[in-house]
Amino acid sequence: MHLPSKKKCYRLMVEMKMMDHIVAHSLQVCRVATLIVDRLTGLAVPPDRRLVVVASLLHDITKTRSFETGENHASTGGKLLVDLGYPQVGEVIRQHVRLDTYTVLGTVVEAEIVNYADKRVLHDKVVSLDERMAYVCKRYGNTIDAREQLKWLQDKTVTLEQKLFRYLPFSPEDLLKQLNSRTP
Repeated sequence: MHLPSKKKCYRLMVEMKMMDHIVAHSLQVCRVATLIVDRLTGLAVPPDRRLVVVASLLHDITKTRSFETGENHASTGGKLLVDLGYPQVGEVIRQHVRLDTYTVLGTVVEAEIVNYADKRVLHDKVVSLDERMAYVCKRYGNTIDAREQLKWLQDKTVTLEQKLFRYLPFSPEDLLKQLNSRTP
């Protein structure tokens, strides 16, 4: 699998003129995603750690631009990475807001880890899923349809959380404590 180096990821962030607060968010999402992928146990096929790291760093690569264009940053970010020759990274980025499928069964895949990690980081702070989703609903739930979609997404993300934490030796409530106890 062809993946960009961390150095290349940071260069892309600069080239895409990512706002500092979005970079800070992405770095924190990477910390959460890395903790999850490193601590998963009992999986027949473990997720690719390098893919999780680079996709989490780059998951909001077109977010700054989207403020002006109104584009769907998950779609355009995914396409950008595919066009740059990193199709697996693009596929994970494309699904960081909403997964193609939500399953309780089966192995844990990279897109699920990055998606969930993003849902646990509000700006650059690790928060509960409820707190993050409340923020998303307040910010983007401007219509009845949007609120219904966000409620659906929250329900699916709760299911995803249950799936992930079946394979982790700590609870969702202990995520921040686990991050803080890690050596950098």
